[in-house]
This record gives sequence, C-alpha cells and structure tokens, in this order.
Amino acid sequence: MNFAGSNTKSRRITRGLLIAFMSVIAFVELFPLIWLVDFSLAKSGDLFASNILIAPNPPQWQNYYTAFVDGKVLHFLFNSITVNTITVIATILISLMVAYACTRMKWKLNRTVMNILLLGMMIPIHATLLPNFLIYNKVGMVDSIFALLVPYIAFSLPQGIFIMASFLESVPRALEESALIDGCGVYRIIFKIVLPITKPSIVTIAIMTFLNNWNEFVMAMTYLTSDKWRTLPFSVLQFQGQYASNYAVQFAVMALTAFPALIVYILLNEQITKGIVVGAVKG
Repeated sequence: MNFAGSNTKSRRITRGLLIAFMSVIAFVELFPLIWLVDFSLAKSGDLFASNILIAPNPPQWQNYYTAFVDGKVLHFLFNSITVNTITVIATILISLMVAYACTRMKWKLNRTVMNILLLGMMIPIHATLLPNFLIYNKVGMVDSIFALLVPYIAFSLPQGIFIMASFLESVPRALEESALIDGCGVYRIIFKIVLPITKPSIVTIAIMTFLNNWNEFVMAMTYLTSDKWRTLPFSVLQFQGQYASNYAVQFAVMALTAFPALIVYILLNEQITKGIVVGAVKG
C-alpha cells in the first residue's frame, strides 16, 4: 500500500479545507468594508433598498468629491495627524523611560509601580468620560488639543509600557554595563544604546497607538465644542441634517476616514506581529 501517497493526498485535502475556511472568515471580516464602499458609490436613497449589496449604475464618484470638499476633510485630517503624531511620540518616549526604570533600575517599588501602571489596561477609555469632562471644565481645557492628548496618551501608556518592558527583559544587560563603565549617563544609555535596540517594539507601539486613536470619536465629541481641533471622524457630521441626511456622502466620508488606518495596517502588519513575538519569545 502507498501510505506516502495517501498521506500527501490527505494533507492536500486538509490544506484545501483550511484555505476555504480562512477565505470565508476573511470575507466575513472584510464584508463591512465592502458594504461601506459599495453604498458610498450609490445614491443616497439606495441605502433603503432590499438588497444587501447593489451595483451602482452609474457609480456616484461625486460623493467622494463632495465629501472631500464640503466635509472639511483637509482641516480635520490635519488635526487627526497632529493629535496622533504627538500621541505616538509621547507614548513611545514615556513607555521607554518607564519600562527602563522598572526593568533595569533596582529600587524598592519598581515591580509594584509596574503592576499599578499595567492595571490601566483593564480600564476602558470611555469609563473616564464624565470625570475628565468635569476636570477639563474646571481648569479650562475643554475645546483644546490637550483635552484629547491627555486621555489618548494616558490610555496608550499601559499597553506601550507592557510591550516595551517585555522586550527590554530580552536585551542583555552587558551592553548597558559596558556603557556605564565608559562613563555614559542614564539618559545617554537610554537614547544612544537602548533606543536603537528596541526598534521592533517602538514600531509596534507606534502602529498600535495610531490604530487605537485614529477613529476615536466619543471623547472628541464630548470634549470639543468647535471645529478648531476636531478630528477626521467629524466630517460625517457635516452631512447630517435635522430632518434628513446625505447617507451616500456620509459613507464616502467614512471610507475616506478608514482608508489611512487600513493602509497603515496592511503595510505594517508584519512589523506589529514581529514586535510582539520577538519580545514574547525572547522574554
């Protein structure tokens, strides 16, 4: 009997079934985006059609033009890039220094402080919505960029510290000890030696922080009262009326809002996985 041939055939069948199953899962995951793009090219009234998907005839490309021009996309996009850039940079720097202090420096409460900081991963960001608003209202921070930066950075730090600390545990201490013997100070060691070594975890933290905060809307809606610092998701509200809304253009706005995050994830997905896996395996 040819057992080798039967085993090869069995593996092919198993692989084919696995590919088919994963294809179905991928389609289910991507269907909301397909549905969004489909109706963003339709007329506003087509949303109420009985079909789940439609074939726009002709495609209403002007929806994207209207969304881009009348939705203040450039202004809100600039605000989103500004807020997310500052959030990412601050999260990386603070995570690096805190993780280094808690994993490399020996002091009495280093593990206790680390555990307290990591408890922040258990608190939903929107659980602090009302307390934050009351504090901001008292100190005059409502409708300012800091009303977004403070919660975005604060709730990105626990995850960033966890990833950075896990990676630092895998880095040999001999490099830092040699630098210390040569007369390097702590900040020079962090930024000249540790920072380049931790590049995989830095990239992971940057991407995950960006993706977590890019489409955040509830806090921005609560804390911002004018268009000065409102972010890209607010473009949708430009086409919402009291009695009627331009749904097709709203879908076009949501598609424009989703594309940057989707492109970042597709291009850098490997970096996210590599940064997490390297720290976990070596640690």
